[in-house]
Amino acid sequence: MTVAESLELALERQVCADEAGRPRAVRDLARELEGAMRAGALGEAAAALRRAIVVTLDYTSAQTLYRSYRSVRPHLPATGSVARLAVLGSFTSEPLTQLIELFLFAGGARPEVWEADYGVFRQEILDPDSELYRFRPRVVFLATSWRDLGHLPVPTDTREAVQSLAEQEFAEWSGLWQTAHDRLGCQIIQNGFDPPPWRAFGNHELRHPAGLARYIARINATLMERAPLHVTLHDTDSLAAAAGRWAWGDERYFHHAKLPCAPESLVDYAHSVASLILAQLGLGKKCLVLDLDNTLWGGVIGDDGLGGIRLGQGEAEGEAYAAFQRYVKALQSRGVILAVCSKNEESIARTVFEQHPEMVLRLDDISCFVANWEDKPSNLRAIARRLDIGLNSLVFVDDNPAERAIVRKLAPEVAVPELPADPAGYIRALDQHRHFQVVSVGSEDFQRTQFYRANAAREQAAVSSANIDEFLQSLAMTARIGPINPTTLERSAQLIGRSNQFNLTTRRYSPAEVLKLVGSEQWITRTVTLADRFGDNGLISVVLARIEGDALGIDTWLMSCRVLKRGVEDFVLNHLAALARGRGLSVIRGEYIPTAKNGLVREHYSRLGFLQARADADGHTWWELPLSRELEPRTCFIREILDDE
Repeated sequence: MTVAESLELALERQVCADEAGRPRAVRDLARELEGAMRAGALGEAAAALRRAIVVTLDYTSAQTLYRSYRSVRPHLPATGSVARLAVLGSFTSEPLTQLIELFLFAGGARPEVWEADYGVFRQEILDPDSELYRFRPRVVFLATSWRDLGHLPVPTDTREAVQSLAEQEFAEWSGLWQTAHDRLGCQIIQNGFDPPPWRAFGNHELRHPAGLARYIARINATLMERAPLHVTLHDTDSLAAAAGRWAWGDERYFHHAKLPCAPESLVDYAHSVASLILAQLGLGKKCLVLDLDNTLWGGVIGDDGLGGIRLGQGEAEGEAYAAFQRYVKALQSRGVILAVCSKNEESIARTVFEQHPEMVLRLDDISCFVANWEDKPSNLRAIARRLDIGLNSLVFVDDNPAERAIVRKLAPEVAVPELPADPAGYIRALDQHRHFQVVSVGSEDFQRTQFYRANAAREQAAVSSANIDEFLQSLAMTARIGPINPTTLERSAQLIGRSNQFNLTTRRYSPAEVLKLVGSEQWITRTVTLADRFGDNGLISVVLARIEGDALGIDTWLMSCRVLKRGVEDFVLNHLAALARGRGLSVIRGEYIPTAKNGLVREHYSRLGFLQARADADGHTWWELPLSRELEPRTCFIREILDDE
């Protein structure tokens, strides 16, 4: 048996192990990882380790895999999105920080983590010469708890007095955020506050103005409502509630070790924090791919018929499937792409969506429907191609353990959560992995399914057109282009974080960093929104450029792959050339930094008429476009909409 085969076998045993058998399976995997490293199979060991690190690990097993990670880490190539993180805790944060680093690695990031000393988070932020500012993180995590609230009410306080305390509390936290942001331009993750499990006022706790639980809820709501874009509130209260407040806030661990929660809850805690950082880095998932039979309904539609499958009210199993569909529908409604991958006759499978009265999901909710008798790894690759997203953007849900194992082996980039035998557990099995974590939700997220459906209509129109120019003219495209502003900041940062294929440099900027660029006279920011006769594509392109002497240097140029080959890049270049000339600049400069995913734009600047200035051995190239009088605007079929139209 090869090293790779041994690792795969040990990994599958670990992933499929029940709670009782998981620690032993993890120890076995750790031994296989050690053997693979001794054999020089570092790449295989790192890949297997990433897949083994899941939120369902117990604390001891997570620590075992952290030790494996420490062995692998020095030998890893310096590739991937860098997660430069500072952890400032008011408690013993080392065990939590280790697991955050572990989950960042599992999510595809390259962690660079610095941890402040115990309890000095305020000093680190307020002292301009502190180690925090020498480290210069891109993300600061304020790992705090309810014990860090400095203005607590007493039982005799009036409603007005409690409100005054809450305002003072917010002002102090807001001041820390602003100081860190002003000095670092960083993104900040701040813990919300998890109330203790006890209730001094008993059932009256949430009604009395000075009830501690009511006060903490008020503070959390105030932070959530008023936090600026460069601050993300981490919902520790939901973690405590899910674990059980007495189990989460076991006082023994705080008094003896100053831990923020019970050790077994640290795994979920760390995973939750890491998921926010990964989302900011654009490393979250985009598409949920669903099997059908015994996944969205009970039974086999091809055998049982429309009236024989189990779905909806009247029996526990059918209600569980309907509840799972409602959860999936909620994901779709806020921007997760849905696809179907099923071994079925397509026409028969579609009838359930079209005719079954208890179906929550309908065909309009599905962006890509694949039902045939091909193997599922091949179909998943086809779905990724049709949606023009990476295979590692997919999460595949299937009730069949054999199908899950095949996909894990033949399409390891796809996330495949384990499902329990009882469909009542499907929601938790999927939700606990936080594959679709978000740090913000905008109006365009609610329209993503419509965007992909309209794209299918455009592809059909392209097939019926005689040539590309005729097709582009028939689209009747219009675009708005202008600086990033408060209404486009979140979507711009989201695109910067998530775009991989049409992205010339794949530099990542948080909302805080983008906001800093917008306020600089040396930087020029642009967004493009595109519409046509089939619908609105929303904000589809972002450019960040810097004035460098007599040149306009393009730092970031990215575009949604939904609008490829429609002339958007020509439209943008015409705008940039006119803008640069208007400022007396004589040249536009651009860079291409190759990654595993952006080969699509390797010839981007060459196609636009730029001349290659230099190149590195690793494929990093620099380009220039002189703005001579002879330079003509490039042909495109997009009409610019001005602000007064």
